[in-house]
Amino acid sequence: MLILSTILIYFCVLMVMGRITSRKSDNETFYRGERKSPWYMLAFGLVGASVSGITFVSVPGMVMKQDMTYIQTCIGFIFGYFLVAFVLLPIYYKFNLTTIYTFLKMRLGQRSYKTGALFFLLSEMTGTALRFYVVCSILQRFVFGQFHLPFALTVVMLVALIWLYTRRGGIKTIVWTDTFQTLCMMVALLMIIYHVMDHLGLSVGEAVSAVAADSHSRIFVFDDFMSTQNFFKQFFSGIFIVVAMTGLDQHMMQKNLTCKTLRDAQKDLCVGGFFFLPVNLLFLSLGVLLMILASREGIALPTDSDQLMPMFTASGRMGNLVLVLFSIGIVAASFSGTDSALTAITTSVCVDLKERPDDERLRRIAHLGVCALFAVFILLFDALNSTSIIDAIYILLSYTSGPLLGLFAYAIIMRRGVNDRLVPYICVASPLVCFAIDKATTALTGYKFGYELLMLNGLLVFLGMMLTARGCSRQENILK
Repeated sequence: MLILSTILIYFCVLMVMGRITSRKSDNETFYRGERKSPWYMLAFGLVGASVSGITFVSVPGMVMKQDMTYIQTCIGFIFGYFLVAFVLLPIYYKFNLTTIYTFLKMRLGQRSYKTGALFFLLSEMTGTALRFYVVCSILQRFVFGQFHLPFALTVVMLVALIWLYTRRGGIKTIVWTDTFQTLCMMVALLMIIYHVMDHLGLSVGEAVSAVAADSHSRIFVFDDFMSTQNFFKQFFSGIFIVVAMTGLDQHMMQKNLTCKTLRDAQKDLCVGGFFFLPVNLLFLSLGVLLMILASREGIALPTDSDQLMPMFTASGRMGNLVLVLFSIGIVAASFSGTDSALTAITTSVCVDLKERPDDERLRRIAHLGVCALFAVFILLFDALNSTSIIDAIYILLSYTSGPLLGLFAYAIIMRRGVNDRLVPYICVASPLVCFAIDKATTALTGYKFGYELLMLNGLLVFLGMMLTARGCSRQENILK
């Protein structure tokens, strides 16, 4: 009852914020937040929007198998955010875009435009539903299941709550709720770390020394190029992950386009990008401390690294307060990303697919329909109930951002036109070719592609568009 009461109070706060921020709302408010968002709020909320509930659960457990090498990717994130801020954002602001895929229409053509939007919708709906499914499963197991509520009802209730507080204010509401949810997530994380330190009997300084001295605190890998944890692979992959999954993702960029000026939006991304390094360092340090605690208390570590965090926090092993903090943390982390994703999908459906950005009735129907479809996706994942199928979906998602990377790279770098009729086929073929290359390379050399597969995918799309554009006339440089 304590956990449930805490979560209900949390949602009441979100509902009040949604009510306040949605006064006199219209499509301009829903899509663009009236271009009045304070950049410092966006910078802080950027962390919560990018850290999902899965991240809250999984990142501490990464140290079991990968040590703290994920920090190498986070360093690349910083440079990626600078690229987005000073290469992509000026383009989006120059053309006063509502959705970033409209640029593809202006530069490449109608089919390229629809292809980019459809790849976004496929990736965003599937990925967000899968991440939210994992969080719903955790809440069902440790909270709602204790009241004998069926999983389907849990899913419908949680999705309905998101719809209720975003249905009118849209992105304007989310800017404020993301700030609140990021604050809740960070407080929960810091309090959990404090309680783990207390169980270990360590001060802050002693905890830092213990983490630094542990064998799992290794960050940099320079000596093994074949390893997926190699510094250069992780670093450059981190850059391209941010470019593709933030700079070319309507979900992540829609909030950044609500700033009044380009300069404010650039400050938002640059400052927010720096937050990722210390935040992920805290998550990984928590993982090391949990492993030390397990060793000290003679507790066997789980075979699944994702279970390290729940084993201590969600089981009640460390007390009810930590259990409450854990519940708030995963709810805040998951809702902060899910609400903005559903709003971005609604925006893309109305603006990109239907091309009716001024139709307020369509927007309301689309938002309700998107939320309903989202709940269906989650229940479908639950019905499949197969780890291998879910893993396959994750693998699929790793391929869907590459075509967007290739599309935008060609649109920005090249001045030649494109064979717009062939673009959809190129974007579908590229992930399939990448899959074949990955399997063949592993079989022949033992080398396994990691995050760098995203770069290969984007490169193949770029080359495919360049080769099929022979004979196309040069276009006026609309970026001048």
